[in-house]
Amino acid sequence: MLDRDRLASHLQTFPRQTIPLDTLRPAAVLLPLYRRDDRDYLLFTERTAHLQHHAGEISFPGGGHDAEDASLSATALRETEEELGISRAQIEVLGRLDDFYSIHGYHVVPFVGTIPVPDNLQLDPFEIAAIFEAPLDYFRDPSVHRVEDWRHRGRTHLVDFYQFEQHVIWGLTAAILRQFLEETAAFL
Repeated sequence: MLDRDRLASHLQTFPRQTIPLDTLRPAAVLLPLYRRDDRDYLLFTERTAHLQHHAGEISFPGGGHDAEDASLSATALRETEEELGISRAQIEVLGRLDDFYSIHGYHVVPFVGTIPVPDNLQLDPFEIAAIFEAPLDYFRDPSVHRVEDWRHRGRTHLVDFYQFEQHVIWGLTAAILRQFLEETAAFL
């Protein structure tokens, strides 16, 4: 089981990499963790097919920073509440990971937080087509992860992929997941 206190302490002190905001739009996501039957899980969303960015992709709840958000952590909490119906008051933010660039012009800050067992979610049907849960320890198996070289705007990028049942988690979400797994390896 994940030692949440040790993880929170680590996330507050590890030397995370930040990137300049420049002309990128600030955004935040939440890696929602919870425990069910003495096993740790992550909750993923599948975005609806009609969205302009990341349509149909697997993601963590999150989105762009709004002027009324007091911080990027507040952005992650607001977006989680809007997309999944989990009250901000029920989420405990444990810390954050490195900053990430999105190919769609976002500066993304991932936050790690605990949520209640998600049995009665109120999904936003405009943004979220479905959700699924995956046991955290599943992703420790190296056979479910691969990296591919992809070209985007004339440059080659390494792109992470994780396979969970019929779901392919890739791109930014997979990169965030990979860093989370690396940072939590000592806490399992």
